[in-house]
Amino acid sequence: MKRTATAVWSGTGKDGNGNLTTQSGVLKATQYSFGSRFEEGIGTNPEELIAAAHAGCFTMKLAFNLQTEGFAATELKTIGQIVLEDGRITQSNLTLTARVDGISDAQFADLVKDAEENCPISKLLNTTISVTHTLNA
Repeated sequence: MKRTATAVWSGTGKDGNGNLTTQSGVLKATQYSFGSRFEEGIGTNPEELIAAAHAGCFTMKLAFNLQTEGFAATELKTIGQIVLEDGRITQSNLTLTARVDGISDAQFADLVKDAEENCPISKLLNTTISVTHTLNA
C-alpha cells in the first residue's frame, strides 16, 4: 500500500503560502502558511496533520487489539498533541477516553501500551510518546 500527498509552496518561508492535497481528496488545495503553522492563522499545518495521523493510527491499532481479545469498544476518543520546539518535534502526547465493557483496567492498560508502541505512526516518530487513558469515562 502506498499513499501520497502533494505540497505546493510559493514565496518565502514567512511571507509565502502553500496548499496540501491528499490522494483521497480529503485535503484539496488546503491552505497552510507561516501563520497557520506558527501563529493562529487560517489553514492547517504539518504538526496538526501529524497529531491527527498519530491519534487515528493509535486508536485503530487499539481497536484491533481489543478485537483480538474479544472486546469491542463503545467509543475510543483520542486527542493527539504534537510539541514542536526549536525546529524539532519533541513529543507526541495522546489522551484517550474509552468505553469498553467487560475489560479489566490491567488488560486494557496492556492493550493501550501495545498500541502506543506498535501503531505504524508511533514507529515512524523519533520522539517521546506518551499516552494517558481513562477507561469507561
